[in-house]
Amino acid sequence: MADEEVTLLDFCASMYGMRCRAALAEKGDEHKSKEEHSVNKSELLLQLNPIHKKIPVLIHNGKPVCESLVIVELWTMKGEEQDAAKKEFIECLKLVESELGDRAFFGGEKFGFLDIAIIGFYCWFSTYETCGDFSIEAEYPELAAWGKRCLEKESASKALTDPRKSCAFILESKNARGKE
Repeated sequence: MADEEVTLLDFCASMYGMRCRAALAEKGDEHKSKEEHSVNKSELLLQLNPIHKKIPVLIHNGKPVCESLVIVELWTMKGEEQDAAKKEFIECLKLVESELGDRAFFGGEKFGFLDIAIIGFYCWFSTYETCGDFSIEAEYPELAAWGKRCLEKESASKALTDPRKSCAFILESKNARGKE
């Protein structure tokens, strides 16, 4: 990364920024940080994230990457490191499924707080499967069934994006960065 310039537009109290800082530190990447204010947004932030106008924004060689999970995904490795990350992710899925148990929702029989907090991951399942070369439905049937039950709730089904769009976005991002 010696020839690469990496800057993170961030706010110290942002949990999304913390996620990005942790990913950059875990990889050992040196980067500059530019503190942003949530009310008085800089011209740079508004220029680099004109739709949402929010932090964090990672600037990699002058190109912006928005959304904290996309920033974290940007730094995923290939080969053995990717395999290790996949194993760790699979362990996380096992843990999540074990917490769900045989309940319909994480809070029991009612769609509630925790379901709402993590339902956004459901539309990424197909992306995880495509990029990780495994089947969540085959390996974690209770978790897949939970996602489908959540989609029966109009509030969840209307809030989530089409999973194909999430997958296409990540694949396009990987291609643009030469990480195919």
